[in-house]
This record gives sequence, structure tokens and C-alpha cells, in this order.
Amino acid sequence: MYEDQTYEKIRDRMLGSMPADIDKREGSIAFDAAAPAAIELMYLYMALDLFIQNTFGDTATRPFLIERAKERGLSPMEATPSVVRIVPTPSDVEISEGARFSCDDVNFRITGKATTGSGYLAECETAGTIGNKPNGPVVPIDYVAGLSKVEISELVTAGEDEEETETFRKRYLASFESMAFGGNIQDYREKVGAIAGVGGVKVYPVWDGGGTVKVVFSTSDNKPPATEKIQEVQTLVDPVTNAGQGLGIAPIGHRVTVLGVKSKAVNIAFTPTFKSGTLESHLEQIQTIVKAYFEELNTSWEDTQTATLKAYSDTGIIVRLSQIESRIMGVGDMIDIEGTTLNGTSKNLVLQPDELVELGTISEASTS
Repeated sequence: MYEDQTYEKIRDRMLGSMPADIDKREGSIAFDAAAPAAIELMYLYMALDLFIQNTFGDTATRPFLIERAKERGLSPMEATPSVVRIVPTPSDVEISEGARFSCDDVNFRITGKATTGSGYLAECETAGTIGNKPNGPVVPIDYVAGLSKVEISELVTAGEDEEETETFRKRYLASFESMAFGGNIQDYREKVGAIAGVGGVKVYPVWDGGGTVKVVFSTSDNKPPATEKIQEVQTLVDPVTNAGQGLGIAPIGHRVTVLGVKSKAVNIAFTPTFKSGTLESHLEQIQTIVKAYFEELNTSWEDTQTATLKAYSDTGIIVRLSQIESRIMGVGDMIDIEGTTLNGTSKNLVLQPDELVELGTISEASTS
């Protein structure tokens, strides 16, 4: 705002306000008197510019944005550790709570037996996405009698890094658009979304009669949640054994059903023309491009549901043919692409409201 208030401009303005009959050349008394003051005034304008920038939420730097957001009861979400399912071999080996295991550059600590499925749940000792290990072997740090090997079979709760500044800024500004209060849609979205490992959230009020609410969520890495995670969120929101009694996030009288989003495999077929090579030789690059597009769609899954004072609507993710074709055309050796189909149809694919998209197969369309 005050970028134009430079040392030279301030100095010349000060000299211009002096009588015309005095010496203002460099080295004169007037010049030497004005120069230091002009420098200090320039610094003052710079400080004023920074002050104004940090006054508003859409331009404030992180420390001042955090202070500003406190007025809305908001603060950046802290980093959270991941939770994985560890399966020992033989399967009947008893592993005590607190036993530690190492995987790559992080360690995990057993928190107890899995309530569903096999194995044990283990929490990463390091918070953040570094602990998001979906599978792979682990090495026991503590001796476990009878154990021959142990592996991670599933990422139950994805770890999250500390909330980034621009994500936090978006959440802060969004808090002015709709007020979270007393179990309304925004209230559920904010409180369920703040649970560690939860990503997108959709809320369906009065879905099975008065007082009923359905909450559907994805993980923080935009995938369907594990059964244990669904149970954890259900307990935090509205425990099944005390449904509607207000013992969780949900207010008294709300009977909440928590479900996890599902995934929908999309098979892509098309007829490509390359300068050189075949679809098989370019397949890995094409898969990477398509997966990146699908990740963008999954990130915005929550936004396919809109709720305002005037209307409430819910749609599914739309996988667009034009987007897939234009992105695949970016492969270096590709000249043309035609006959693209998604799950056998040559039109955009509209998923169900509670489905995420995942890549199935990529193949060459049949010419018959």
C-alpha cells in the first residue's frame, strides 16, 4: 500500500517544503538533516504497510492469522499420528500393549488388539504423514516370544501434518459464510472434520425420520475409512449404546449414524496414436496422470454437497471424459486419442453421492 514511499521520494518531499533560497544540494546542511529522517520515515511506512497486511485474515502472515482466528474460536489443527493394523505370524502370537516395532524411519507402539478383523493396532510415535504406511514388513524393537515375522496390513487412521497456512486461512474465512451452531450441518462438518484422520464430511439431516442424522466421511488422505475408524468416529459423535443422549459431539435428541465413503473403480478404454511405442510402453505415465486427476476429484468430494439457507443438494463426483482425454494427450509421444469410454460408456461418469473414484484398468478400446 505504501510501496511508493521510498527514501528518495520522502527526502525530496521534505526538501521541497523548505524555503527555496537555501542550499539543498547533497552535502548541504539541509540535505544532511533531511536524509536520516527520510530513512526513518521510510521504515515507518514499511511497518505501517506490514501492520495493515496483518490486520486482515486474507493477507495476514501465519502468526497474525492464528491470532485473528482465535476471535472465531479457531486454531490450526495439530499434527496427528497414524494408526496401522499389524498382523503377526503365527497369528496366535500374543503381543503385549506398548510393544514397539520399527518400519523404515518411524516406530510404532502397540495400543491393543484390533476390535474387528485380525492383528493389533499400533500408533506411530512420530506425528504426521510420515507414519502413513499402508503395508509392508516391520521389525520388532522389543523381543516377542514365538514371533517369526510381522507386517503392516492396513492403514487404519492416516496421520496428518500440522494444518498448512492457506488451508487454515480458507477454513477461517469459511467460518463467516455459515455459522456452526447447535447441531446444524456446519456444526457437524466442523466437529467431525476436526477428528484426527477424518478428511471430507457429508451430513444428511432427517435422513430416516425426525431426529436422525447420517454422517459420511473420508479419510484425510481421501480414501474409504477402515472399520475401526468408522467405529471410533461413531463413538465420538454418538455412541451406539447411548444413541441420542448427547454423550458425544451430537446434541441431545440427535440419533447419528456414521458411515464411511465407498470407492468406485473406473475402467478406462481408448484408442491412442503414438509417434512411437505402444500403450503398454506408456501405461505407467498415463496411470500417474489419471491417478492425479482422480485425487483432485476425491479431494473435492465434500464440496459436491451444498447446504444453504435456500437449498440443500447432494451430488456425486463427475468423472469427465474431456478432462481425461486432455490430460492423457500431455503424454509426450501421443498424437491422438479417440473412442474413450468410462466403464464401457462414452460419456461422463457420475458417481453416487458417497463414492470416491479409484482407477481400475486402462486398456486399448476394441476395434471390433
